Amino acid sequence: MDLHGKVALVTGSGRGLGLGYARALAAAGASVVVNDVDRDTVDTAVAALRSAGGVAVGAVAAVGDAEAAQELIDTAVREFGRLDVLVTNAGILRDRVLWKMTDEDFDDVVRVHLRGTFTCARAAAVRMREQGTGGRLVLISSPAGQRGNFGQTNYAAAKAGIVAMARTWAMELARADITVNAVVPVAATEMTRTVPAFAAAIEESERTGAPLPRWLREDEGLGTAEDVAGLVTFLASDAAAGITGQAIGIGGDRLALWAHPKEKTVAFAEGGWSPEAIAQEWAGGLGTDPETYGIPAPQAPEA
Repeated sequence: MDLHGKVALVTGSGRGLGLGYARALAAAGASVVVNDVDRDTVDTAVAALRSAGGVAVGAVAAVGDAEAAQELIDTAVREFGRLDVLVTNAGILRDRVLWKMTDEDFDDVVRVHLRGTFTCARAAAVRMREQGTGGRLVLISSPAGQRGNFGQTNYAAAKAGIVAMARTWAMELARADITVNAVVPVAATEMTRTVPAFAAAIEESERTGAPLPRWLREDEGLGTAEDVAGLVTFLASDAAAGITGQAIGIGGDRLALWAHPKEKTVAFAEGGWSPEAIAQEWAGGLGTDPETYGIPAPQAPEA
């Protein structure tokens, strides 16, 4: 994918998945704004992109407030004259079960993931509409937002909200030729390293440089940041001009289109439903095939 002439901003791109996205976009020819909360992290990432032949600048900001979002967009315009692609990747974790999660745990995660995505996308949309040449919003979600995950009330809620915003903005920005899609990545990160079924394989891969085993890459759809970055680069390109409002999963060898929520089974009762009628219908009809929830526990193959 040729992204020469395009300018991309990737929030939370000083390390991890965000850095992988920034590397891929720069390698495809885009001029990239690298963002993180730590100056040294940003400088190191920018130096890495430049040493690989990419064009990049850094912007230190804590994503969440409108002021920070505007500063990031202003950096892209000041340094490169425009903004074509926004990847909203910045995020934090504050994992706790419901009865132990504090207001601060909830608010901090929602502020960065959900509000940060909103404020950055809003500022980017204003700029892209002013430019009049379209654009790309690539919003990073998570399987936790699609299925829920134990101990992640705040994170799952924020990531689910991000997909809902992608669907809404796809409608609102269509006339401006701005596409909006959510990416649902699965990759070896600091979080997945703590999953017992993954830990040994990830550690072995990092120690030896060998690829992750096939059962992880195919069955679990778990890979590296580079595996995910290909989808981000594609969605940023002209080849993806007709794709919008979608939630697309990627990880390892797996690429998937997530279904949008819809009514699965419908029943009717003339005059409405009493509690007793609902109970009867649920037992014999509507509730006989309930939906699953939660991310399935990974299962390593037996030796």
